[in-house]
Amino acid sequence: MFIIFITVLLTVVIMQNTDRVRFSFLFADFMVSKLIVLLAVAIIGFIIGVLVGRPRRSKYMPDPDIEVDGVRKHPNTLSDEDRDYIS
Repeated sequence: MFIIFITVLLTVVIMQNTDRVRFSFLFADFMVSKLIVLLAVAIIGFIIGVLVGRPRRSKYMPDPDIEVDGVRKHPNTLSDEDRDYIS
């Protein structure tokens, strides 16, 4: 619903601004319709918003099990000596 409202609002604002204006970009001056400029800014803003708002890729998480000499060991387990000390 929110996206539809924003789209309708953007369409109304763009359609009300169809007159030509002088537009300066860097060292050049153009006579451009406000409609084109507003539409271009809206599209660029949407693309930037999508790129910034997308979820990031998760980093590589290595396998928690470590294989030593063909035997898989769990790094979170205690050695026998540590177990004796704790108990």
